[in-house]
Amino acid sequence: MLRTAIRVRIGRPASSTRFNHSLGSQQQSSSPQPGGGADAKPKTVSFGFKTVPEDLKETLVKNVFDSVASKYDLMNDATSFGVHRLWKDSFVSSLRPGRKGPLKCIDVAGGTGDIALRILDYAKDNYYDRETTVDVVDINAQMLKEGYRRFKQTMYHNTPQISFHESNAQDLGAEKFKDNTYDLYTIAFGIRNCTDIPAVLREAYRVLKPGGTFACLEFSKVNNPLLSTLYDQYSFTVIPLLGTILAGDRDSYQYLVESIRKFPPQQEFAQMIRDAGFSTGKDADGGAWTDQWGGIACVHTGVKL
Repeated sequence: MLRTAIRVRIGRPASSTRFNHSLGSQQQSSSPQPGGGADAKPKTVSFGFKTVPEDLKETLVKNVFDSVASKYDLMNDATSFGVHRLWKDSFVSSLRPGRKGPLKCIDVAGGTGDIALRILDYAKDNYYDRETTVDVVDINAQMLKEGYRRFKQTMYHNTPQISFHESNAQDLGAEKFKDNTYDLYTIAFGIRNCTDIPAVLREAYRVLKPGGTFACLEFSKVNNPLLSTLYDQYSFTVIPLLGTILAGDRDSYQYLVESIRKFPPQQEFAQMIRDAGFSTGKDADGGAWTDQWGGIACVHTGVKL
């Protein structure tokens, strides 16, 4: 591939909320329960296996990705033996960007730019498409810097095909990210870090055009008992250890492992996508979702009618 330099715009939407890489979480302020008055307990959410106040989770997740940003790709390669690259390749290939002409895409929680780069390369290499565009959105400035650095080495630098924006997946900002704008919305290994997943899905529905596609690649539930046991043993012993050795940060990788186990299983997440207004296939592997490696990862898609 030609490697020349790009102009990538790092901008903030009007919304002042913040969102995190491979993430997309908006913090909603705690509100008292009906009839609870001033003494009502604040809402709580999971942060890995811990329970924290809802209005604290976004800061905690942001701190995780501030910590891991510079070693994020290295750790992904080390912890998955490079398999995450195959999952991402398969994810983008299944969407076939450029097949029906240029697309306007938004990649949320996409700070490091690896999904955006795959979308643009796929459209170019398979359909000679140099008009498809990707707006990369992330709450975390450090992750966006990593993506900006990556794109400076590509032919897309300084072109209208790529732009980077710091914003919150749950409230992208209606002035900058307008209704019915995008043909394709992608989010890879990020939605599980959100404080309010239904809010992210509703916002995805809002910004997509009628007929547009929502596509999510995320860790999911392993259904084979033997594989599940082996996967758990590896995840809870090896991954945090690698975090210590390679990134000097065990706690962040312990959280990331725990966050996978707290994410809804395939059928439940598919229903959440439908609840946001999307149409999906039937509730089965190959329908509303497609499992990767026995459910270690999973691709969910929905269409805005």
